Amino acid sequence: MGGHGSNHGTLARNCAAALLLAVWALGDAAHASCFDVRETAFRELRPLVQRNPNRALAEANARIAALPPGAARHEPHTLAALYAVQARAYAQMTLTHPQRAAALAGLALLHNPTSPLRLELLADYAGSFTSPAPITHALLQVKQARALLRPGSRSDICLEIGQGFMNMLRNRPTAAIRELTQAYMQSTAHELPEARVDASEGLAVALRSMGDGHEALALIGRQIRWDKAHHASDDLSGGIYFKGEILRSMGRYHQAIAAFKQSSAISSAIGDRQGTAYSNLRICEADIALKDFPAARSACDRAAPVLIAGRVAAMIKETHVQLAKIDLAEGHPVRAVKLLDRVLDHHGADMVAFTVAPAYLARAEANAALHRYAAAYRDVRTYLRLYQAHNRANQTRLRQALEIRFQARQEFERNAVLRRKLRAAADKASKQKELMRWMDAAGIAGALAIALLSYILITDRRHRRQLVLLANEDPLTRVPNRGHTAQLASAALAAAIEHSRPLTVVLIDFDYFKTINDRCGHAAGDHVLQEFARLSRGALRTSDILGRWGGEEFLLVLPDATLDSALATVERLRLLALGIQIPCPQDKLDLPRVTFSAGLATTADGARTLDEIVARADAALYEAKDAGRDVVRVSRACAQSAPAPRRA
Repeated sequence: MGGHGSNHGTLARNCAAALLLAVWALGDAAHASCFDVRETAFRELRPLVQRNPNRALAEANARIAALPPGAARHEPHTLAALYAVQARAYAQMTLTHPQRAAALAGLALLHNPTSPLRLELLADYAGSFTSPAPITHALLQVKQARALLRPGSRSDICLEIGQGFMNMLRNRPTAAIRELTQAYMQSTAHELPEARVDASEGLAVALRSMGDGHEALALIGRQIRWDKAHHASDDLSGGIYFKGEILRSMGRYHQAIAAFKQSSAISSAIGDRQGTAYSNLRICEADIALKDFPAARSACDRAAPVLIAGRVAAMIKETHVQLAKIDLAEGHPVRAVKLLDRVLDHHGADMVAFTVAPAYLARAEANAALHRYAAAYRDVRTYLRLYQAHNRANQTRLRQALEIRFQARQEFERNAVLRRKLRAAADKASKQKELMRWMDAAGIAGALAIALLSYILITDRRHRRQLVLLANEDPLTRVPNRGHTAQLASAALAAAIEHSRPLTVVLIDFDYFKTINDRCGHAAGDHVLQEFARLSRGALRTSDILGRWGGEEFLLVLPDATLDSALATVERLRLLALGIQIPCPQDKLDLPRVTFSAGLATTADGARTLDEIVARADAALYEAKDAGRDVVRVSRACAQSAPAPRRA
């Protein structure tokens, strides 16, 4: 996934055209796979998948047919590698059902949960879903796989990119941007160009969906340069297509049309009819904006039959909206209304959200042309309601995206400082050991040598303890860092499950923290976090675990705590936070007090892994933020047993 995390040609077109229909097809032939798959058959055929998926599929099928009977038992890795090639080829052709079947066939042959080939197949399996419920289930499987990997490893980064794409499809762009930004910086730090280019593509798609066209354009340019250098035709077609989408959204229609035509030519050369149809639909849309209606009709007429044959319902309706606009412009309002009535037969429920409002506006204009003013007025009211809601959502998401990217960079920079401290401490310990060996070799007098050796051993142990402390502690708040918090929380959860004891997990996120940093400086924000950690230590039991989870977010684990007692503990912490003084001139800050929002989840709601229970707490935290902040929410799974949510 990610790095391998995205099939560029399919993902860029589908995410830009219809995010909920996208097959973000976790794989990337040009990049030799984000996962370090070593099987010969896979490495030989991966480049062919990207150049010509039909030929690659035929070659994989021929090799499978040529395997001797019993290959599933005697050559499972070879057979699984060929299934992985099949899954990639199907993904390139946007054939999700055979993609899923091939991935499942390969997964059934492999038993090592961390092998790169198995992760490759898991990525393709997860990438075959487009509806929310199975995506959520697949996301859980990906998280479980990540839990077995070393944080920051190549495979872990690839899976994190995949999580980012899955969260985009779940309409959780802020979570997607957080994961993709972290993966981008990790892949840069570890010099993994394959993962970095896929993470940058994912960020481009997410930022484009949230209205940040300039940043998206810069990011997608990196992918295009990579694909040109690696002769990845389908990926290159998708990247150029998406560049055209960004240009079109910025009103640069002539440049957009040029990009779509270039993408269409590449798609046509490799036999990708769907890719060509997507490009023609966007050319049609740009020509309408330029009022070149004959050219627009020609492009839409080329796109429609391919999309109809592919049964891409939402895209078919989008094509019909464009054709109705052309009909209206050419003086055929009756034809336009009939077409738009069919498009809106389910009031937009079967369309991609951002395409619904333009359809209502087009029908309002067509009804007005027929002097059906009551119908036109109703459609205009619906258009305005949808348009305003879409704009508000975009503004909120863009603001959240900028905040999350800043927080991720800040966290990464702090981790870099920690790594430098660890290296410095290790160097110092190494020098002391070298000194010990030198003193011994020189044969210095016995008593002095013993004294010096004892001193060096003692200081060496002390530095080893400092190394452990640095590795486990957040340097700002002096509470456990994310990695150590996850270890402690996992152990506490396992003990709670083993002994059938209750346990509650709380995600705490400070409200308006960016406002504090922006207006008062980061020192003020750091002070708030430090004071909260200091005050909380005195208010919690020795068995409770409070750790820094990232940015202004803390994870609190309460063993032997029912929901009632956990809510009481959170209320104590909330009152302590209210008393924190923000070091800031009053004329610069209009926040009267420090508040946080929190989401709670317990083992009572059936969670059995740390990822599961944290995910449920995270969902509750999102509900708390949506409810206005300074709010505590419990996960829906245990909401019936919870008291009423609290607000300050």
